[in-house]
Amino acid sequence: MPGLSNFFLSNKWFSSMSMKMIGFEPKRKMPLLSKTTLKKYYQKNGTKDSDAKKTVYLFADEFTNYNDADVGIKAILLLEKLGYKVVIPKHVDSGRTYLSKGLVRKAKKIASENIELLKDYITDETPLIGIEPSTILTFRDEYTDFYSEKEANYSVSRTIAKNAFMIDEFLANEMKAGNIQKDIFTDETKEIKLHGHCQQKSVASTESTKFVLSFPENYTVEEIPSGCCGMAGSFGYEKEHYDLSMKVGELVLFPAVRAAKKDTLIAAPGTSCRHQIKDGTGKIAVHPVEILWDALLKG
Repeated sequence: MPGLSNFFLSNKWFSSMSMKMIGFEPKRKMPLLSKTTLKKYYQKNGTKDSDAKKTVYLFADEFTNYNDADVGIKAILLLEKLGYKVVIPKHVDSGRTYLSKGLVRKAKKIASENIELLKDYITDETPLIGIEPSTILTFRDEYTDFYSEKEANYSVSRTIAKNAFMIDEFLANEMKAGNIQKDIFTDETKEIKLHGHCQQKSVASTESTKFVLSFPENYTVEEIPSGCCGMAGSFGYEKEHYDLSMKVGELVLFPAVRAAKKDTLIAAPGTSCRHQIKDGTGKIAVHPVEILWDALLKG
């Protein structure tokens, strides 16, 4: 019941009391639940595969599924409009939250379950695509470290890893291959400031994100030279870390966002980064998928 949950989370008194009880800073705003989950949307609307260029498997991560389903829905609509068949395969959560707290054994069990569920589907021709960098990149980073050469999942984890991509990376590759054309996007002028996710900058890069955001003819992208946004998962929510979290944001990110022109779009692939930007500056940051979806000519 997301409506009831969101009512209490939005209530100043109840939210403050709840945050204190779990050790979170009451000045923070808890992420609200989406009206539906991404998986429920997919189950209701099914798969559109007429004249599809290729099939892609979308990882409905725990953050997008429950809190950012609108971003996930736009990702599906964007991919379908671009000519791809989108399938959300059966899988469990990524294990990212357990890894962030050092619960490696639990995370490995989750990894093993995901590998078992996905091993027959993810190939060079049918990649696994993710929206939240910290979750999809877990397949490329920690999952491959979990297994020794003697373990059964050693080779399978590596096959999945090399075919697991952030949606930015997948779209950039397709654009460079000539499978997506510029003329299906608007020719309006837009300026975008980009804040890259830490996991993205560590395991992959922000180059693909900059490429896809500047793909529409008159879109220009400037990457904010920031390090970590300061949120770092649940770190910035915790009462003892809140002040430090905000100080990190004030080093580069917050001043850059505040200095942006009113009509400049703020892009941030990471969900925690978007929340940090909102709490620190009052401005709304959006996922690159949302910018591309809005730029797409719908006629």
